[in-house]
Amino acid sequence: MEAKALTPRDLFDGKVCLEIPPFQRPYVWNEEDQWQPLWDDLERVTAELLAVNDDEVRGDRLPGHFLGAVVLKQLASAAGDPSRSSVIDGQQRLTTLQILLDAAQVVLLEHGDAEDAESLEELVLNPSNRFKNTPKRFKLWPSRVDRLAFERVMDDALTVTPELFESRIVQAHAFFLKAIKEWAEVSGDVDKARERLTALAQVLQEHLRIVAIDLSDNDDDQLIFETLNGRGTPLLAADHIKNYIFQRGEDLHADIDAWGDTYWQDLDEDWWRDQVAQGRLYRSRIDLFLQYWLTMRLQDEIGAEDVFSRFRGYASRHLTTLVNAEAFLGALRRDADKFRDFAQMDPETARGRFYSRVVEALEIGATIPLLLWLISDNHAIPPAQADRALAAMESWTVRRTLLRMTMKDVNKLVVALLKHLDKQKRETAGDAVVAFLAQQTADARIWPTDDQVIAQVPQVRAYGQIRQQRLRVVLSAIERQWRTERHENVPLPARLEIEHIMPRQWSTYWSSPDTDDPQHAARRSHLVHTLGNLTLVTQKLNGTLSNRPWTDSEMAAVPTKGKDAGKGKRSLLARFSLLVLNKKIVDDHVTEWTEQDIRERSQELAKTITLIWPRSAAH
Repeated sequence: MEAKALTPRDLFDGKVCLEIPPFQRPYVWNEEDQWQPLWDDLERVTAELLAVNDDEVRGDRLPGHFLGAVVLKQLASAAGDPSRSSVIDGQQRLTTLQILLDAAQVVLLEHGDAEDAESLEELVLNPSNRFKNTPKRFKLWPSRVDRLAFERVMDDALTVTPELFESRIVQAHAFFLKAIKEWAEVSGDVDKARERLTALAQVLQEHLRIVAIDLSDNDDDQLIFETLNGRGTPLLAADHIKNYIFQRGEDLHADIDAWGDTYWQDLDEDWWRDQVAQGRLYRSRIDLFLQYWLTMRLQDEIGAEDVFSRFRGYASRHLTTLVNAEAFLGALRRDADKFRDFAQMDPETARGRFYSRVVEALEIGATIPLLLWLISDNHAIPPAQADRALAAMESWTVRRTLLRMTMKDVNKLVVALLKHLDKQKRETAGDAVVAFLAQQTADARIWPTDDQVIAQVPQVRAYGQIRQQRLRVVLSAIERQWRTERHENVPLPARLEIEHIMPRQWSTYWSSPDTDDPQHAARRSHLVHTLGNLTLVTQKLNGTLSNRPWTDSEMAAVPTKGKDAGKGKRSLLARFSLLVLNKKIVDDHVTEWTEQDIRERSQELAKTITLIWPRSAAH
């Protein structure tokens, strides 16, 4: 291993081609975090250069600006071809530097400085005619996902087509092109613009410093890749995993480009790299998928910080031959495709309901390894058995959520369930899940019985203790359950709100002689937050209902204005709500809505819950 401090002129001089391996992550730097800070540094260094008037001492008085380190490994080259090196680390800064050099060269040409423009072009292109229209014409050849965009902007930015506008490569080139033009032309003086651009060209060639680490054949480039930390965007666990997989592929003499097309083609796209909420933290989808996938495969809890190390240990047993490696990667890819399709699953199916209710609304992502195991094409679980298993797990989570029982053990429960399923016949996987959950006796794992649900749901303070999106799932499911063949089969609006039938501020218009007793008032204040007093309405109707009395006659004493003046809560629900949930209330309770009505409705809702989410999961 040898380290040298180089200028861009040193690094890119002569016929060279620095190749970013096709399996490395795409270009991900952005304006806020990298491009603008780099340009600010260049402006500062160029301003210092312009302030120095004595050409003879210019180089001594101006310190170089440090861009960071890159790690290179020499590759074999054919006679007459550019000297080739593989970029082990530092691809983001090298790509940015090449884009910057090209953008500066374009602006120099526009301002008539052909000599300095040619000097910069020498750092971007290998000039030999026989390299034209081949990757060898570039001093840098990017990872495969960025190649088309890179070729277009480096050859001629005007040839970039709309489908490439979202490429970070294209956006970076446009940013530096605009920044350099505006900076050069800020005074409106052509001569001063030329002077500035000449100074910038000198800075870009001579006053930037890069530490280039050249690896020998004996150096472990994979280990070095894993341990190096750069100034740029932190690597995802998936980046380390991808690098490891394709390094092993090279060892097995695999067709790396074909592997990229078959097994990793779109896993570098923004959707996979987007950060999504996981509890109070945000993580990329690709890292979450790999964590869930490893949990499913290893039947063990996998910490976020352990994803790469656990993957490497597991994959090393499979990436031993080309046949085994491709079988392993094929299974991984099929499960990745299934994971991406989660959000598109039909909500009318058991798997679609499970994902929308349990994973999204109840926010129990720890169940994803089980969902993935049951619907994976790699496992071939009969659909009816997969549906039975998911219905059972959904029942377990909903019942425990409504009774406010701890969910802290769900990670360990899922792991134990996966281990149990691994020993069962695939043809009876659903039956095995039902039996496993029904046999749990620990407080953290018990599957509440019908009697427990019916007895305890009416006592639980639901509103304020259970998140509203979770209550919305339960009430929406009850609405669908209560609809008969005579009701219109119309979907529910997505953002219905939770409404208290007897209002939270009941003392304004809903007081009675009994509520003068503090203990009775406290019991009522608890009761209004139980499930029997909650329903669903639109946002606008929610604001209108507010603390109104129940009947129009009671509204006579309430000063109101507008088209709804004098209308009680019951009349407004009857007029504007089409839900069976609310029709049953207004039809059965014409004159009053009482504490006893709340208790009875809680019982009715609890019984319905046991039908929607049966403990046997036989529906």
